[in-house]
Amino acid sequence: MRKYLYFFSFLLSLSVFGQTEYVIDGFSDRYKGKLVIASGSEDEVFKTGTITIIEKARAKEIIKIESDELTFDIDKDGNVATNVLELPYGEQSIIISQDFDFDGDKDLAILDGQFSCYHGPSFQVYLEKNNQLIHSPEFTRLAQEYCGMFRVDKETKTIDTMTKSGCCWHQFSKFEVIDGVPKPVLIIEEDATDLPYLTTKTIERHGSKMIESNETTIDFNEVVEIMSFELTKNQKRVVLFTINDRELNYVLLKPNKVVEFSYPIEAIYKNPDFRINKTESALTFNNKNVVYQIYEHREGNKVKEIGVYVKMNGKKYDLKGNLNSLKGSLQNVRKVKLDNVVDQ
Repeated sequence: MRKYLYFFSFLLSLSVFGQTEYVIDGFSDRYKGKLVIASGSEDEVFKTGTITIIEKARAKEIIKIESDELTFDIDKDGNVATNVLELPYGEQSIIISQDFDFDGDKDLAILDGQFSCYHGPSFQVYLEKNNQLIHSPEFTRLAQEYCGMFRVDKETKTIDTMTKSGCCWHQFSKFEVIDGVPKPVLIIEEDATDLPYLTTKTIERHGSKMIESNETTIDFNEVVEIMSFELTKNQKRVVLFTINDRELNYVLLKPNKVVEFSYPIEAIYKNPDFRINKTESALTFNNKNVVYQIYEHREGNKVKEIGVYVKMNGKKYDLKGNLNSLKGSLQNVRKVKLDNVVDQ
């Protein structure tokens, strides 16, 4: 992970009334910090303590944050390890000094515990405005509701966040600072919970509106292909595949490999989704009021015609396939015992 260096010229540690106190200086010309760890909490992974921000000129405490879950490392010299910001949710320092809103003044993010995703570090964010630190609920939300601290891109003047749920759902968001407040301009959600299908939702700002689009692809490393061919008219690809050698699936891919249609909609084992005839030359399924029939006309062992008949609203359409694009055969369907295929 990439590391950013922001702050701290030195730390001084001392014990006060059974508590351990660290004086933190060097991250700002105007402010310094004080970290106090409660007695008995020093050896805990998550320590109880207080972080205080002090205005140097007046020696006045202006911010105090108490937490039961402070984390930091002590180096070989007995100082708190600093200058660490591993994104999106690795090791992150207790104070981060950086210009978050791109106004030229350095702001502060102060660790308040482990409230971000998967019990990760979270921060309260204060913006420097008119020579004073003002708490920002909007920037704080970005450091609470995602995975750890957000990333600031000085070149593009944008802010990036990431969050996830388990192994198979991730969200990546990009914000611009509009009228002093971070506003989302791009949100990308990647969902692999329904393998082998991979769905990407994109929400992008156009003017004052957020426009949503969805795209589904398929991970062919997760399936066994039974038969596939391209349609002559539009170069879309018909694919029959199995999952775990139990269930047959049909998918129609656009030329850019995006899924246009897939069947069955839900995986229900031992459900008669498909019907194959005795000569293994036609595989039929119904989707609502539409009948699909994948056909494979042979002379001896040679395939002469392939395609898909589609019947709807009393009309029949013949979507012819390109023989040169054919892989596999309908004869492969019976070679595997499939729960959702029955004889016609």
